[in-house]
Amino acid sequence: MSFLIKDTTKEQRERIVKDGIALSTLDSLPPTDEAMSLFGKYVNGEMELDDIIKNMLLPYEVTNV
Repeated sequence: MSFLIKDTTKEQRERIVKDGIALSTLDSLPPTDEAMSLFGKYVNGEMELDDIIKNMLLPYEVTNV
């Protein structure tokens, strides 16, 4: 199954995000407000999941090592 915006409906993207949050919070903290905002952009068709992941990992990127 493709999770790309072009291959999913808004309803499917809402379900993808809801299921992903449910799985990720089984034994951890809920997503931050920033993460929820980015997930909303995916649901609304404004940002792909790959771009969200890259955006969320930027603060942890190591350079010049």
